[in-house]
Amino acid sequence: MPSEHDSTDLILVTGPSGAGRTTAIHALEDVGFEAIDNLPLSLIGALLASDEGRRPLALGLDVRNRDFSIDAAQALVERLRSDPDRIVRLLYLDCAPDTLVSRFSETRRRHPLAPDEDVETGVARERDLLIPLLEQADIVIDTTALTIHELKAELQSTLAHGHTRRLALSLQSFSYKRGMPRGLDMAFDVRFLRNPHWVPELRGLTGRDAPVAEHVAGDERFAGFFRRVEDLILSLLPAYRDEGRAHLAIGFGCTGGRHRSVAVTERLAARLAEAGWRVSTRHRELDRRGRGPARGLQ
Repeated sequence: MPSEHDSTDLILVTGPSGAGRTTAIHALEDVGFEAIDNLPLSLIGALLASDEGRRPLALGLDVRNRDFSIDAAQALVERLRSDPDRIVRLLYLDCAPDTLVSRFSETRRRHPLAPDEDVETGVARERDLLIPLLEQADIVIDTTALTIHELKAELQSTLAHGHTRRLALSLQSFSYKRGMPRGLDMAFDVRFLRNPHWVPELRGLTGRDAPVAEHVAGDERFAGFFRRVEDLILSLLPAYRDEGRAHLAIGFGCTGGRHRSVAVTERLAARLAEAGWRVSTRHRELDRRGRGPARGLQ
């Protein structure tokens, strides 16, 4: 394992077309990475061999490259990870199929894997092709509900140069009605806690509001549950950090994603931050309110 001081960061960025790879490359460039997109796989070895400046580097892996194959991409990742002079991370930008179709429809572009067929076919074909890289990824970010600015903030929080050796935590709340967010490393169901939705004066508030947080914490099962979850996560984080993980995503789900899951996420985020961990929060259902689906990611 290279030390923080004698190694160079290399971020490989991939994912289905339309999920945000180009946006991610630009965001990494903004925080100090030398960024190169669409470089043929066969040229990456020569590029790294001549990388005398040893700047942190972000490379986009795109299925449209003429020499791209899933076997070659997987072999490249493994070969680069074996380099003792580099800290290598594979970042996978994921996205729901219907959102990818919507993004392609907005731009009226043809899908690269289905130039003579419908976009849905191309999206499904590419997602199936990239499954091995998804499984190989160190970091998975679901861009389905993210704006460009939110994706940039997430990337800069997780991968900004000078911080890649620190484990970044992402705590997320969500509604089980809309399914679990992709990319979670662990998830907790908090629907057993009493629901502020059935209290008229609390229904219009969210888990960020003190009356709702107090109502949730007042459930007789809350204190024991929260203490055990906090102890579990605090006991695991050093092990994940020592294992080389750069990012860990933890989710809390409830029925509507507005009260219980938000309150638990906020409280745990505060406790983990107090313990010295770098934490960001995302409330998927709250973020959806007041705006439509994410647009413009490339």
